[in-house]
Amino acid sequence: MVLLILGLVLFLGVHSVRIFANDWRSRQLARLGEKRWKGLYTLISIAGFVLLIWGFGLARQQPVLLYVPPLWLRHLNALFTLVAFILVIAAYVPGNHLKAKLGHPMLAGVKTWAFGHLLATGMLHDVVLFGAFLLWAGVDFLVCRRRDRAAGVTYPAGTMKGDIIVVVAGFVFWAIFAFWLHGWLIGVKPMG
Repeated sequence: MVLLILGLVLFLGVHSVRIFANDWRSRQLARLGEKRWKGLYTLISIAGFVLLIWGFGLARQQPVLLYVPPLWLRHLNALFTLVAFILVIAAYVPGNHLKAKLGHPMLAGVKTWAFGHLLATGMLHDVVLFGAFLLWAGVDFLVCRRRDRAAGVTYPAGTMKGDIIVVVAGFVFWAIFAFWLHGWLIGVKPMG
């Protein structure tokens, strides 16, 4: 569990610099330059992600049951995860209504993914992982929206074409992940 928590601290910590220390971040960017800052950010992110994955794998070997969710919540989680994939895709497809309305659909997608998994799983390592991501994404979403409002940021209007691309791509990526990759990468077959 220690490696999982250390990985979360590194990974989510570096992704939280703008939330809690934006002025410090700006000074470091000016001091180091954009390329060196991004390089350092990337190295810390990768190190945190590797520790997070390794720690999660180790924690799964010594499971601690906190609660037993009803079976139907696994099916509901599949729906939450589909919505999460659509939201994450919306962050990258220009001209869609989700990006126009939410401003930060990737963070909304992470919240949706984490919440769905908290409903469907009941082990301590799951609660630590998904709870940390839910908390981080919720705080980051609020801070980003507040920053957007203060700066007067507006997002381009959405189009039907953008919405269709987002939904179709989100569904395709979700299906590939849910039916094949999740079992191969995570060791759990949510649809099998």
